[in-house]
Amino acid sequence: MSSPAASNPSVAARMSRQASRDTAQELAVRRLLFRWGLRYRVNAKVPGLPRRTVDILFPGPKVAVFLDGCFWHGCPEHATSPKSNAEWWRSKLDRNVSRDLDTTRHLAEDGWTVLRFWEHEPPVTIARTVYTRLRPDGPLPDAADARGPGDAP
Repeated sequence: MSSPAASNPSVAARMSRQASRDTAQELAVRRLLFRWGLRYRVNAKVPGLPRRTVDILFPGPKVAVFLDGCFWHGCPEHATSPKSNAEWWRSKLDRNVSRDLDTTRHLAEDGWTVLRFWEHEPPVTIARTVYTRLRPDGPLPDAADARGPGDAP
């Protein structure tokens, strides 16, 4: 499906700057996981689906973590539908959701644990969920460990 012409130049500029990786949330979650001793791969190819990627991948324990944007992945709380080029956008966003479901199914059938989070979820909550999935018997990281050197208490 080809891209429609932008409805105006400001929309085109805004969409071209939209981050697809290394978002503020991804960086915050990765910093916490690393600080808590977990090592991972970033933007790794989905095993068996080379054109798709996993935001944070733990290959040994077979855990895949996705941090989905509310707009792009159809968050039930925050998804919106653009009014310009509405039919094209609806089709595009529906394909994204369908691809997410297919990726999750593919990984689960291959024995992976798939964890999906929305962009509005706090990074420390996401990181703790991932940590407890990977280290269920380990001590839960202290909230103080979630702050970096310049963060307020």
